[in-house]
Order: sequence, then C-alpha cells, then structure tokens
Amino acid sequence: MTDMASARGRLGRPVAVSSAPAKVVARTRLQNIDALRGLVMLFMLVDHVREAFYGHHPVTDPMMAQSIEPALFFTRITSQICAPVFVALTGLSAYLYGQSHSKRETSVFLLKRGAFLVLLEFTVVGFAWAAQTLPPTFWLQVIWAIGLCMIALAGLIYLPRRWQLILGAVIVCGHNLLDGIHLTAGEPFFIPWAILHQRDVIVLGGGMVAKTTYPILPWIGVILLGYAVGPWFGRDADPEARRRLLIAWGVGLLAGFVLIRFANVYGDKPWVHTGDALRTVMSFLSLTKYPPSLMFLAPSIGLGLLLLAIFERFDGERPIATLAILGGAPMFFYIVHLYTLKVLYFGAAAIWGLNQGKSFGFDHVWMLWAAAACLAIPLYFPASWFAQFKQRRRDLWWPRYL
Repeated sequence: MTDMASARGRLGRPVAVSSAPAKVVARTRLQNIDALRGLVMLFMLVDHVREAFYGHHPVTDPMMAQSIEPALFFTRITSQICAPVFVALTGLSAYLYGQSHSKRETSVFLLKRGAFLVLLEFTVVGFAWAAQTLPPTFWLQVIWAIGLCMIALAGLIYLPRRWQLILGAVIVCGHNLLDGIHLTAGEPFFIPWAILHQRDVIVLGGGMVAKTTYPILPWIGVILLGYAVGPWFGRDADPEARRRLLIAWGVGLLAGFVLIRFANVYGDKPWVHTGDALRTVMSFLSLTKYPPSLMFLAPSIGLGLLLLAIFERFDGERPIATLAILGGAPMFFYIVHLYTLKVLYFGAAAIWGLNQGKSFGFDHVWMLWAAAACLAIPLYFPASWFAQFKQRRRDLWWPRYL
C-alpha cells in the first residue's frame, strides 16, 4: 500500500479516464483488493488447520498425485492460490501507497516493513509454529519471503515501468531454467543460492539450522509484476477498462498454463498418464511450490486476476464487504490464527489424547473444512476490530506494519 494523468493498460496502451467520482473509484479498487486478500486468508486457514490437525496421518507430501487421498490432494490445491496472490497484492499495495507518497518515502517504507516482517518470522511467527523461543530449526517461510521481496522492491521501484514488467516476466517465466544448478554446503555462494532458488538447509551453528522453505527469486518476480500493473488501479483509471484487462490477462494465464502444461516440456516436473482419469488429472495439477514453478504461478495469478474482476463487479455486496474487512488486517489475522490453532491443538491433545501416541488430529478431511469454517467466524471479529482501528488511528505508525 504518484499521481498520474492517465493509467496505462495492456503494457502500454492508455486506459481511458473515468468520469466516476474519485471516492467511488477509490473505494471500489481498494475493496476488491482487500476482498481477494480476505478470501485467500480463508483458504490459508483451511491449509493451516490441515497442518495442525492432520499430522498423525502418514503423509509426506499432500501433492503426491499417485498415492495421496484425492480429498486431501484437492484440499491442498485450494491453498495454492494463497502465496502468489498475496505476494502480487503486496506489490500492488506498494504502488497504491506510492500514489500518496514520494518514491523515496515508498522505498523507505518498503525497507522498514520488509525488515519488520523478517524479524517477525524469526520471533513471533516462528514461536507460533514451533512453540520454542530458540527452536533447533528455523523455517524460513512466507512471511520471511514477503519481507525480503519488499526489501528488493524498495530498490526496484526506481526502474522504469517497462523494465519492471520485463524483469518481472523474465524472472517468473525463466527461473525454471536455473533448476539444474545445485550447490552444496561449503561451496561458494551456497547460502545466497539457497536463499534465492534452492530449497535447502543452512547450518547456523549451536545445533541450529535454517530451512529455506520459500526461496525468494520467483517471488521477487511476482511482487515486481504486482507493482508494475499498479496503474490499472490508479486514481484516474477507468474501472471498466481495468476489468477488461483483468479478465483478458486472467484468461490468458489460465489458457497458457493449460497449453504449456499439456505440452509437458517446461515449467515444472512432468505429469504422467496413469491409466486412471482422476489420478491423471491429479498428476497434471501436481505443481511445484518450493520454489514456485512457472506452472504453479500462472494459474494462481490468473485466477487471482479473474477474482479481482468479479469482486469489483459485485462491489458493495455483503459477502465482498465482509471479505474486505477480513483482508484489511492480514498480518494481524495471520498471527492471531496461528496462535489460536496452537492453543486449540494443545488443548485438544490434553483433553482427548494423541492419535497413535504421535499427535492429536482429525480422522477425515471433511473435518478440516468444518473446523476451518467454525474458526473463521470467531477469528473475523478481532480482525474486523483491528481493521477499523487502523482506519481510525492513522496517526499511529505501528498499525501500518500489520
């Protein structure tokens, strides 16, 4: 989260100036962004309920198409949209922030908030996952990745918009060409390469290690593209032209995914014909998230663009407004839901005991969805309170970081 005489669409074509009142346009373009953020947070909640309450099942990877329970596989797929959309919206929000701040102010804010998110990953967020102040393993996950991407974007916003688009597209589309580069601990550049593109373990000393769960190079491309399409949402951009762009690029990304994935030549591990229609579809949809492949990012971002267009079309409707309130305090919701799940897990384990002596959990996938639906309601209220608090207390600096 620079004024412009006119916004540009289709990577250069001018977007017509809207005659709608400025406040209505601003409300619409911001509400659909918050609504999409709120929706992906609900999908994230389902996935984190799965991680908290399904660990007793012998599942090493919920995307193993050949062996995994289909219900669990497709439950996991619903969360695939979360990180790509959230990172892209972070870039878009940075552009919108820059409409009322200088480029230097925007850059400084990105640096500060990025560093703050990295600190959160090592402290508040890390403790919520491990329940230890100094765990033996630091999982460098999505908050870490978003923080480093914001730090990178602090410098990249000074590039001309055309070069932002080119660089972002090259990173997202071309980073899979680097998949064959593997470095081992002790080799020069192992640590920076593990942070950028190779999911690996970094020894910190003292018996502690860090696992680079979210290598950040592809995510830098995503946040840069999110920033570069900011003019579609500029103050003077025509909402109808914006919706046409969102639909055209959303459909294009989904179609491109189907064509490239069907060709089975680039962008992810190959899929296979299994002789079973369902398992073949699952193999087609089994995509690499760590780091995110081109095939992982294209449909996720494409679907996100279509949802932005749909949400804007139904601006003001109660479901959209409710999601927008939830998406108005994303970091606050993220922290609260992690600690809520941890407290509920320990409480349930103390009351009902452990499954097979390993961990407490649910027996069926549908229970994960039911639990997430039940949790979404009470979690909505603190998120709503904090979102309103942020709006009321714009004089305070710290709510902007959550």
